[in-house]
Amino acid sequence: MIKASVGFPALLLLLLGTGCQQASSPDLILTNGVIYTVDGVRSVQEAVAITDGRISFVGSRDDAAKQVGRETEVIDLAGRLVLPGLQDTHIHPIMGGVEALSCDLNAADDAEGYVRVVAGCAMANPDLPWITGGGWLMSAFGPGGMPRKELLDAVVPDRPVLLFSTDGHSAWANSKALEIAGITAETPDPADGRIDRDPVTGELIGSLQEGATHLLDHVVPPTTAEARLDGLRYSVTMLNRYGITTIQDAIVYPEDLETYRSLAEQGELFLHVEASLWWDRNYGLEQIPDMVALRDQFKAGPIRANTVKIMQDGVMENYTAVMLEPYLLEADNVTGIPMVEPQLLREVVTALDASQFQIHFHAIGDGAIRQALDAIEAAHQANGASDGRHHISHLQIIDPADIPRFAALSVTANFQPLWAYADEYVVDLTLPFIREKTAQSMYPINSVIQAGGKVAFGSDWSVSTANPWPQIEVAITRKNPEGGDSAEGEAFLPNERISLEQALDAFTINAAYVNHRDDETGSIEVGKYADLVVLDQNLFEIAPEQISETQAVLTLFQGKRVYDQLP
Repeated sequence: MIKASVGFPALLLLLLGTGCQQASSPDLILTNGVIYTVDGVRSVQEAVAITDGRISFVGSRDDAAKQVGRETEVIDLAGRLVLPGLQDTHIHPIMGGVEALSCDLNAADDAEGYVRVVAGCAMANPDLPWITGGGWLMSAFGPGGMPRKELLDAVVPDRPVLLFSTDGHSAWANSKALEIAGITAETPDPADGRIDRDPVTGELIGSLQEGATHLLDHVVPPTTAEARLDGLRYSVTMLNRYGITTIQDAIVYPEDLETYRSLAEQGELFLHVEASLWWDRNYGLEQIPDMVALRDQFKAGPIRANTVKIMQDGVMENYTAVMLEPYLLEADNVTGIPMVEPQLLREVVTALDASQFQIHFHAIGDGAIRQALDAIEAAHQANGASDGRHHISHLQIIDPADIPRFAALSVTANFQPLWAYADEYVVDLTLPFIREKTAQSMYPINSVIQAGGKVAFGSDWSVSTANPWPQIEVAITRKNPEGGDSAEGEAFLPNERISLEQALDAFTINAAYVNHRDDETGSIEVGKYADLVVLDQNLFEIAPEQISETQAVLTLFQGKRVYDQLP
């Protein structure tokens, strides 16, 4: 840091405009780096200057040196790569943070391990009335992913236990929890879910799918405001460590907005936040005025509530994702569960679009994706073109006929790229239950791009890691990111691989577009916020199989250090 006092004569000369630029000198200059700007021509520069939290210069080292003032801090990057702060367009930071600080099963990977963790949680918290948490994998329990209550009963027989799967679409309960909730073998399935039962005896198994997980809501103690705040604080720290500076929270309730506001007021919200208000499928258009009121409260600054989240189906693994053709099951004509009836969906989307909301869809099956696209098309026909920037998340199976519709309807394809390789969810829980031709349309990222569509990326944390670097690696290789440097093994649908540049676009400028923040974030350009991440290795100089090993060494949010591991 260069600092010195300025005497009156010198100050006078400065004010008279003698050519000295002290009055407007940057607060910080990053120099001698590889600055990948993601600007319109994807230029690479050597230095970036920051003034009052915004980028004031991008260019050469020599020109940056001319701007150094007495109070300017200069950081020599020693050739390190700098990117715009990354943006996650589908994430659950409050929910994920609360889970991480409760009974967190993510560290285990099989039924025996989960039971050990639960037993430990119960032992460590003898006064808790409920043991709650999540993070179990459906693949640990075979096709259908249905864990049994007896496993939990063996270690916690006297207190209720409720644990959600990693994807949040399934729940695992012990007998005590089912008893307290009044759920019996005679309890009917809700319209949007399923209570799993033993196929022989008809008795409750202990697992619940989709809407059935809410049958315990009335007895489970609500998450406290303090727990939500602690969870969000945990997530912000984690995201900054990964170089993430902007997010779209994919499920937000009014109390979550207050959590964001509280952390911001404490000066600890080092993220730009786009909040996706939850569309309650138990109600209809009467929800919209309340959503408008929430948006009016949060329509500027770091927290904006301009988006509505609609969940249109479930997931492939429990056969609730909506498919155009039936699953290959013993039961006939199982095509999933549309969470919102298609005609009603068109009415809802048209009304939300007319109210100038962005719509964020959850759609996994090709049937649900078509329903979402049809609804957006109906909105366009009724309302005309808009700047809604609607997007559909997950997109596990897209019918080839629908791929060109993303560009035609200006709908962003919001993929979770970490899922686009042949893991156990794909190999064991999905491929055996769908047709071969359908499987060829799984996570078609490149196809959407080649058809002119815009692609953005999100992690869906805590479903899977929020770390963007393994996600980028999978998008490029379509292989397991834990495979290391080895090139062995076949890529999953290799024609759907994309370039590094395309993957970075999806986490930066395209994501900023989805978040309606591309005018101030998403690229390294003068006037935009100084949201930047410095990496420990140059992604353009290493093998794709090494990208997952990348770590951020410095993250800036509006020019402020929010993570710093520079040597």
